Amino acid sequence: MRGTMRRLVPGRLEQTGIRTGLRWKLSAAIALVGALVAIALSLVVHNAARVSMLDNARDLADERIQIAQRVLETPGRPHFPGSKIDDPQLPRALHDKVDQGRRATYVTDHHGNVPDIWAAVPVKGGHVLSLHSHLTDRSTNILKDLDKALFIGSIAVVLGGSALGVLIGGQLSGRLRKAATAANQVAKGEPDVRVRDAIGGVVRDETDDLARAVDAMADALQQRLEAERRVTADIAHELRTPVTGLLTAAELLPPGRPTELVLDRAKAMRTLVEDVLEVARLDGASERAELQDIVLGDFVTRRVAAKDPDVEVRVVHESEVTTDPRRLERVLFNLLANAARHGKPPIEVTVEGRVIRVRDHGPGFPEALLADGPSRFRTGSTDRAGHGHGLGLTIAAGQARVMGARLTFRNVRPAGAPEHIPAEGAVAVLWLPEHAPTNTGSYPMLPSQGK
Repeated sequence: MRGTMRRLVPGRLEQTGIRTGLRWKLSAAIALVGALVAIALSLVVHNAARVSMLDNARDLADERIQIAQRVLETPGRPHFPGSKIDDPQLPRALHDKVDQGRRATYVTDHHGNVPDIWAAVPVKGGHVLSLHSHLTDRSTNILKDLDKALFIGSIAVVLGGSALGVLIGGQLSGRLRKAATAANQVAKGEPDVRVRDAIGGVVRDETDDLARAVDAMADALQQRLEAERRVTADIAHELRTPVTGLLTAAELLPPGRPTELVLDRAKAMRTLVEDVLEVARLDGASERAELQDIVLGDFVTRRVAAKDPDVEVRVVHESEVTTDPRRLERVLFNLLANAARHGKPPIEVTVEGRVIRVRDHGPGFPEALLADGPSRFRTGSTDRAGHGHGLGLTIAAGQARVMGARLTFRNVRPAGAPEHIPAEGAVAVLWLPEHAPTNTGSYPMLPSQGK
């Protein structure tokens, strides 16, 4: 059941981007929207203020040109300060309006982006009276101060939006991270873990809905897998008695080739029934390791010699470990049987500290096994699948899990060789833990050591 759950809910949830990207993506999105809004509002406010100031300046220029016109038409009075008759620098657009007999004002951009204010009016004799001035320094300073205030305000909006995004994204990311961790625990075979309890809080949002959906899915899968496990175990248990009777009856047959064939198939069926029962027990998560202290190199050497004297055992570094000898022997024998059945000699066993390696020189493990791990009733490619039911490595992985060990698989290729080059052998590596699980299935709590 644990292996199936691991495939249905992959352990790669932590690689989907939930852990690192959501907080900063949300913060960047809010900051970008805030920046765009701040820039748009700044431009609108700046242009509105500039237009308002220019309108006031034009109204003032219009009043001054009217005064200048009255002064010009009053005999004996000097010209209005700054006024000119037929100024050659008068903008052409303004001159055209005045030629139509209209009093008008006009704005041009001067060097340094300081607007020039023009006002003109037609006078007697076909002449044009005009005034030329610049936007006042006070108005220019007001615009500069306004731009500075808008810039500071925009920066504040962006920073505030970013902080808000980090806060909101951090909360959401934290909830999703807790959900992913809990889902990983469920995938690893911890049926009591619930995503909804893991994320906690009183918030009722999409994250809460996702957690409830994952919990419902996990419950449904566990119920289904448990039902399948019970059916498999019941069928295997019911088959044990008739298979045993069949084997006993076959042994009473007269010697001959037919009797050998019947005995061979009856023994194969008994082995299959026993393996199925063992897989069902391992899936039930009720198995517990019976721990003993053993010298690993000596243990492996003696067991391998009893199983197959032709297998070479090399002890690189001896160590004493606490583990379950019976389960360790089961794992070791299954790895040797798999190497003998699907690989090619010589088969080599290496013990280095707490690590046991079993290597053959065959075509290597199939890619599906390397990617997803052992799967029952699937023996991989035809290169390594001539016999068997795919239960040997499944049982080895299950027994290793009960011992708290880790079983990995890889193929041996020449250094730098591409993937399409055939493998030169298969290597199964059993990593025994430094601290074995207790009889309750948990790991001992060790006192922390100060540095």
